[in-house]
Amino acid sequence: MQQELDERKWTILKAIIKTYLETGEPVGSRTISKYADLNLSSATIRNEMSDLEDMGLILQPYTSAGRIPSDAGYRYYVDRMMEEKDREVTEMKEIVFQRQDKMELILRQMAKILASNTNYAAMISGPQIHQTKLKFIQLSIVSESQILATVVTETNVVRNKMINMEHDLDHETILNLNVLLNTALNGLTLEQINLATISKLKQEAGEHSDVVNRVLDAVAEAIQSDNEVEIYTSGATNIFRYPELSTSEKASELIDAFEDKRNLAGLIASDDSGQETGIQVYIGQETPIESMRDCSVVTATYELGDGMYGRIGVVGPKRMDYDKVVGTLKTLTSQLDQIYKKDKENDKEND
Repeated sequence: MQQELDERKWTILKAIIKTYLETGEPVGSRTISKYADLNLSSATIRNEMSDLEDMGLILQPYTSAGRIPSDAGYRYYVDRMMEEKDREVTEMKEIVFQRQDKMELILRQMAKILASNTNYAAMISGPQIHQTKLKFIQLSIVSESQILATVVTETNVVRNKMINMEHDLDHETILNLNVLLNTALNGLTLEQINLATISKLKQEAGEHSDVVNRVLDAVAEAIQSDNEVEIYTSGATNIFRYPELSTSEKASELIDAFEDKRNLAGLIASDDSGQETGIQVYIGQETPIESMRDCSVVTATYELGDGMYGRIGVVGPKRMDYDKVVGTLKTLTSQLDQIYKKDKENDKEND
């Protein structure tokens, strides 16, 4: 990499490149002066642009025109951007893993508390992400036949997906694809990545359109990994406290149902819209799981902010203390929200 730019020059270079990528037209100082991260006069920006031109990072295609990036400017932009993204991915992974570990402990403990306080069986789903926007995508070469797509969402969730390739890709191509994908997709939800966006991406990728296709599949799979939601359970043996559920056949069926995480995910995982945030009560035949139709199930959605939702559920006899269960669920959903907000505040203080 060439001589390191100070923050002002780097911000101006980024603005020139991003604007040029969007418009295809030479970029003038007045356009750059409107850039959100700058509070500089056009004269100051012209001086900085002159320095960038002397350094060979931008050039003037003809007299009285604005500037466009040079090959060296693109190279500097890509190299520095990838360095920043590498750092950000590493930092995000550390934060996410710490949060995931802590959240898992909290949810396991809350399932135990819920089972103990109600004397029923309890279950809690891990938080799921809805309407998530892409923060950035990073492609990295792993081997001659594999690349790693790292997807980071606006909520700082990191997903990794290995993609098998039929032909080799060099580092230059990967860097160009990273710029292309991030320019087109940053800030979009899956719903906003429509056919027009995909078609334009493939066209710009040219001979590497198949890679774009696979990366988009990886993005969708990474963000829609809600099917792998974790379910934390406790208190299954509380079922034996109630004679109507404690016959050997019924108890065995209930225990089996409680251990089948796929069934439980369908029962208590929050709906796709994430809007169903109230209490739901299933009584007897209303219960979606057949082996639980001698029971009642009460569920509540908890929300952690940033589009993350999960559900808490209680399984007990139809004569359960509904008032107590509903009150306990409301308390726990409020406590989870407070814990998450406190963690976020602590993260900001430690930054």
